[in-house]
Amino acid sequence: MKWKMAVVFMLLIVLVLVPAGVLADKPIKKNAEGVEIAWDTTESAVNGCTRIQDGTLTTSDGEPLTTGFSQWGYNYQAHIFNGMYCDYHPLYRPGGANFEWCQTYYGNTELVMKWNDAWLSNVDCDGDGLLDRHYGFSSYRGSGAWTTNHMWGTYEDEGSLCEWDYFVKIVAAPLDATLDNGVWYNADGVEIGASIWGDFAVIQEVENDPCAGLEGVQYLSPDHPGLGGW
Repeated sequence: MKWKMAVVFMLLIVLVLVPAGVLADKPIKKNAEGVEIAWDTTESAVNGCTRIQDGTLTTSDGEPLTTGFSQWGYNYQAHIFNGMYCDYHPLYRPGGANFEWCQTYYGNTELVMKWNDAWLSNVDCDGDGLLDRHYGFSSYRGSGAWTTNHMWGTYEDEGSLCEWDYFVKIVAAPLDATLDNGVWYNADGVEIGASIWGDFAVIQEVENDPCAGLEGVQYLSPDHPGLGGW
């Protein structure tokens, strides 16, 4: 149940926020050793890119973007969503077509989602008025994009109250990866993880649900379960 919920959440968030087009390289921030650590979004560095602070960017459904947390739990500047599951998407919010359905099945489910710049940055450098995704790449493949979901809640099972939580890491598949029977493999043939939405792989799942006999790590990528190096 939780895995299906995670898939629905992430698929819809992609559809709502994905922008189009790529242009020149985004300004890069490096540490003292010269290692790339982030995209530099200071005013002097973005050089023509639009920041959230400029007050002109929106989500693709037309909601103005601001710094800090929105009423629904999004903090696009900090790359985090922290709120109730039914608040992450307009269809599940009050007035949305699936509001009653979401409240019935997932009304007490809490959700934290985090992502990196390649998944969804906090500036617009391609000029479409939306935050950039996989900037400098024609698709997510090879971009190093990653996202995580952490969800938890309760349900009743034969009169008992059951508490559960679920965590998943998802990364964009490398350019040299190959897909075989729904699983991504690296260039050396080592398993990366199960395919999701075509260009992505699940590299770690952790689920705790005592009522269902689940505890701890359910999957770790044999390649590596960390979010870097993809």
